[in-house]
Amino acid sequence: MGKVMLITILILLGVLAAAVVGGGIYLVHFSLNRTVVIRNIVPESQTTQENQRLVHQSYEREEESVREWMNAQPPERVEVLSRDGLHLRGEYFASPENRHLWLIAIHGYRADHQHMRPISLRYARAGYHVLLPDLRGCGASEGKWIGMGWLDRLDMLRWIDWILERDPEAQIVLHGVSMGGATAMMTSGEELPPQVRAVVEDCGYTSVWDIFVDEMKVIFHLPSFPILNAASVFSSMMAGYSFTEASCLEQVRKARVPILFIHGQKDNFVHTAMVYRLYEACRSEKQLLVVEGAGHGESQFLEPDLYFSTVFDFLGRFTGDT
Repeated sequence: MGKVMLITILILLGVLAAAVVGGGIYLVHFSLNRTVVIRNIVPESQTTQENQRLVHQSYEREEESVREWMNAQPPERVEVLSRDGLHLRGEYFASPENRHLWLIAIHGYRADHQHMRPISLRYARAGYHVLLPDLRGCGASEGKWIGMGWLDRLDMLRWIDWILERDPEAQIVLHGVSMGGATAMMTSGEELPPQVRAVVEDCGYTSVWDIFVDEMKVIFHLPSFPILNAASVFSSMMAGYSFTEASCLEQVRKARVPILFIHGQKDNFVHTAMVYRLYEACRSEKQLLVVEGAGHGESQFLEPDLYFSTVFDFLGRFTGDT
């Protein structure tokens, strides 16, 4: 009887181990493999119908302005080589003004550079040269695995070099939304040249671990342990980074560059509570804007005047004609 019980326990443990391993590998592929098609991972919005209507109207106006901009000034296709040999691609809009202001606009999860055109147009109108890269594993850039900001932070250094080769006097701003915001924050903790003047992050997460803990609950209705722990290990082996090391909190603690933190007050995807932790952790010059009633990534459309006046007032403290 004791032997049968032992065999049964060993079989159950084997099944459990196989389930954890299989679940961990599946989660890495589901969340990070660029070939996987994911639909509707964002929870139902908690914003009011009126605010949703306003966001939609503002978005449509911005898209029309972007179309006019694109027709008047087609972008130049650009490319850099990442440190691990990937061809990273994007588009570049040169400013007709003789200034040294540069924007790197950084898109979100499984998106591409086109999602950052509305923000980029605002910068272009303010006299900035605009660079919109596709992150690795996204758009026209190479890469099997999505970097979640951690691998992308080193790619941003290559794009910064690309700018400085063209304009050694450049004054560079990084502005990212969602995963792009996380990328901007993760980049902020690296050793940056003095030409990088400021970072604007909009609705970025505290860490890859934290955002995946939330998504385990929302998508799979499961606790993080033990599958997320296994996935973090397999991500390190397959994608080149673990979920625990990819931390915006730790990066902004090291940042010397000024950071503007923006978040929607009704963001239930990257929960608004995260921005307060990030702001508290940051030791460089900083400012916080929480937009009342805005959901995930909606702040620029719900309150565009407040959003961009805050952005350019903040940046004006660290950039200007030279």
